[in-house]
Amino acid sequence: MRKMLLAASLLALSPLSAFAADELSYTYVEAGWTQFKVNDDFLDDPKVDGGYIRGSFAIAPQVYLFGAWSQVSKSYGFDGGSLKLELDQPEFGIGYHMGMSDRVDFTADIAWTRQNAELTLKETGFDTLRQKDHFNAARGTLGVRGKPSARTEAWLKAGYMDGSDMDGTWVGNVGGQINITPMWGVVGEVQVIEDVTQYSAGVRASF
Repeated sequence: MRKMLLAASLLALSPLSAFAADELSYTYVEAGWTQFKVNDDFLDDPKVDGGYIRGSFAIAPQVYLFGAWSQVSKSYGFDGGSLKLELDQPEFGIGYHMGMSDRVDFTADIAWTRQNAELTLKETGFDTLRQKDHFNAARGTLGVRGKPSARTEAWLKAGYMDGSDMDGTWVGNVGGQINITPMWGVVGEVQVIEDVTQYSAGVRASF
């Protein structure tokens, strides 16, 4: 009887053991919803919504490549026409991580990012008017990433961004994940770049 109880206990605890044994993964793909909010009292803090896709791939024990792409848009209607704003932002970079403890990693990364903006104006009786603009920037951040518990993960990063047609600015990023299974998780993140705050929520598959 004691052997049967011991075997049943081990079987019951095996899913938790699988979670606990998992280390932080730097190879994953995720996708979901994102929103950009601009802190501007004159424009009543405009918001644009859309989607994003992101991925990371470990190329060495402590080195990984990552990339992301997001697209958001919003349309404004007025008498006799409409105005549509579209923003898309690709990003690509390389990162490094080093264990600080069994549950916490130090992270450092650098990335190139580009923001493309397009305005489309339509008015009755006039040709459609399109105007495009873009800028390129480089960003570097330092941070920590860890597992508060077997089924949760959190990260915090801060750094600096500078590029064409923009003044250099500090950036911050905080996010977390709740694991549904060792492979699948739900993620949420907030990133602040000067007067722009980006909110994201999605699903991640880690490998």
